[in-house]
Amino acid sequence: MEAAGLAYLGGGLSIGLGACGAGIGMGILVGKTVEGMARQPEVSGLLRTTMIIGIAFVEALALYALVISFLLIFK
Repeated sequence: MEAAGLAYLGGGLSIGLGACGAGIGMGILVGKTVEGMARQPEVSGLLRTTMIIGIAFVEALALYALVISFLLIFK
């Protein structure tokens, strides 16, 4: 297999697995936050703020995977 073919395979795998992991992480994060809001409605504002910050960090990991895939494909 050629090096270009392996680069395309690595680029596809990096964004695929990165997006899958970010999606699972966001699902768990939002699910647990909603569960916490249901248990204690008085702290829903604090939980919502913390959730949004956590989603930003998880989304940053997906963007890093996108950058890595672009670097591999367009080298």
